[in-house]
Amino acid sequence: MNKNVLISGAGIAGPALAYWLGRYGFRPTVVELTPALRAGGQAVDFRGEAHLTVLKRMGVLAELRRIQTGGSPIRFVDEHGRSLLHLPAEFAGGDVEVLRGDLARVLCEHSRPHTEYVFGDSITSLTETTGGVQVTFRHGTPREFDLVIGADGLHSNVRRLAFGPEESFVRHLGYYAATWQLPNDLGIGRCSVGYNTPGRLARVGGDHRDAAKASAFFVFASPQVTYDRHDLEQQKALIVKAFAGLGWEVPRLLDSLQQAPELYFDSISRADVPAWSTGRIGLVGDAACGATIGGMGTGTGMVAAYVLAGELALANGDRRAAFSRYENAMRGYAQGCQKGGSRTGKFLAPGTTVGLRIRNGLLNRRSLLNWMLKEGQKISTIDLPDYRSQLGRLSK
Repeated sequence: MNKNVLISGAGIAGPALAYWLGRYGFRPTVVELTPALRAGGQAVDFRGEAHLTVLKRMGVLAELRRIQTGGSPIRFVDEHGRSLLHLPAEFAGGDVEVLRGDLARVLCEHSRPHTEYVFGDSITSLTETTGGVQVTFRHGTPREFDLVIGADGLHSNVRRLAFGPEESFVRHLGYYAATWQLPNDLGIGRCSVGYNTPGRLARVGGDHRDAAKASAFFVFASPQVTYDRHDLEQQKALIVKAFAGLGWEVPRLLDSLQQAPELYFDSISRADVPAWSTGRIGLVGDAACGATIGGMGTGTGMVAAYVLAGELALANGDRRAAFSRYENAMRGYAQGCQKGGSRTGKFLAPGTTVGLRIRNGLLNRRSLLNWMLKEGQKISTIDLPDYRSQLGRLSK
């Protein structure tokens, strides 16, 4: 009956999918490469009725509101620290904003009663049979599952193993982004302060819970470069090279980078997969239709997990029908959200001095900001079925 499901990835979409599958009587297992859930991280936000509806139906909305950051106003300055542009907290924070690590913890806690979590391991091969999928792991004993779902992000391991090489599906959008933690030596409060030169952004923001901590966020324009995603020092060198010689507080922030024990560094890219399933293997979240930054990927992944689990439950073992209905329901919505990610790099770090002036001038108009916020609400709209009610009617 396709009840034994392996999910790759314990980020956001993976635990959300496990939660819903567990509610519907499935037996989900989540395998995650890292040895434990990642703490902290950048803030992620939820916008619009669809996102909030899923959070309400999961029973986590009130809890997330208790731990939300409240959003952070963003101020852009010149090299002397003089203000050029101010964006209010709701521009970046949406309806609910939480730290990514806090969200992952909440989802893991809510899904854990019905989910087996395996940390510090990853899938090495997938072999589909008439009755299931035989899976081998880097460390664990081989096992067989009815279904396998890749919820492992833009660089999905499941997608690579079952669908083809990453370069067939992921397109570089001309920018790279990095973030790391540092001591709050600049005395920045709950706001963020950013400094631009053409094609580059250096931003630093205070920690919402610990005034002694801050986080840096750097974006720079670049053709696609080859680097080892597991080599921290190599990634740091790329950032230092891209920002060498800049003014403002950039030298101090680069000094803090050398001491940072952890670093997030990735291209700003988008994934476009022609079909989100093959046989007994499917994709959800960024693995199927993601954008690195700005594509509302967190909320979209949560919605996609809700829809996929609901369709699998309604299908009563007919995986083909479930995968087809899931993709038909989600593809247009996900691609609409994804378009925002395609513009993120150019918005954060316009490539010319003229582009920077135009962005700052336009966004200093409150009427335009209000319009952009309303448009964001429209994009995140989708008609969500009430699967519990439908399943209840079927059981009578």
